[in-house]
Amino acid sequence: MADAVEARITDDALDPRAEFDAFLAALGGEGGVATFTGLARPSSIRGAAVERLFLDHHPVLTEQSVRQIAADARQRFGVSAVRVVHRIGEVGSGDAIVFVAAASAHRRAAFEAADYMMDRLKTQAVFWKREDTAIGSNWIEPTEADHADTQRWSD
Repeated sequence: MADAVEARITDDALDPRAEFDAFLAALGGEGGVATFTGLARPSSIRGAAVERLFLDHHPVLTEQSVRQIAADARQRFGVSAVRVVHRIGEVGSGDAIVFVAAASAHRRAAFEAADYMMDRLKTQAVFWKREDTAIGSNWIEPTEADHADTQRWSD
């Protein structure tokens, strides 16, 4: 396996199938793989059609935060490998924003690691998200439900 913890940000289009295939190709016989792909929603929380989503970032801090979340998941759940790929820049409605994967000997740890990474990415990764609609732009903050999801992982 090349790197048991892979985390990167990209302004290129995200191809979840290619990410999955590359992740599988690097594994060493694990029995469980869990993945999640997040897509840009077509409508805002207020119901307006989203023309585009823009994800701003800090070149160093964003990548460090994403890598730390991935490393924490690998250690916490004892999975053999994790991958996180997160978009930055302009993302169209329906386009993939994030891909996470975790591999382990058995399914439960892989599921939990993927879930954990997504909860922390939503609330703790260093990104600024803006939805642009016909009626204006709106910066998106994590919701109370997002924070509650993350809180369940507290020790």
